[in-house]
Amino acid sequence: MTDISELATFSWPTGRAPTPLPGFVVSSFSPLVAEVANRCLAARHGNPPAAEEVGRRTALVLVTGSGDAESAAHVARAVDTGARIGPLQFFQSVPNSVAGHIATEWGLGGPVVCLCPTGDPRADGLAQAQLLIDDGDADEVLVVLVEQAGVEQAGVERAGTGEESAEAVLVSKGESR
Repeated sequence: MTDISELATFSWPTGRAPTPLPGFVVSSFSPLVAEVANRCLAARHGNPPAAEEVGRRTALVLVTGSGDAESAAHVARAVDTGARIGPLQFFQSVPNSVAGHIATEWGLGGPVVCLCPTGDPRADGLAQAQLLIDDGDADEVLVVLVEQAGVEQAGVERAGTGEESAEAVLVSKGESR
């Protein structure tokens, strides 16, 4: 097993709304994911896309306990009331759609993994990144952690600061143990 080293990080909130993401409507989930991912990758690799030799060996791990709960709640309300659901809601109703958007924009050719953490989200995401590196599936892994504020899950409002949170951490292989 090898250690992993942090190459770049970016955390939210920054006191402003994330940059709107064309095609992703209703919810802040996808814009938050894209914002932290783009800023983290740009800190290491400049403007997209990443250099081909790096991008093709870079994986993305998206970690979220609630997924895009705001979009899911929107669709549920529409179904409950018999309202029409717009076509943009279909593709963004799964968290991996924004992960695919990021991978395409940055030229990332490694695996894309979406996790619902069972323990500490950051530790779970970094453990998955380490597995991808140790298995030879990637040289770098972008781990993105995101949660929406005040979103109900199973009828219970999430505890927390009342703010949305997102963090991206780009890691690579470190020194061998």
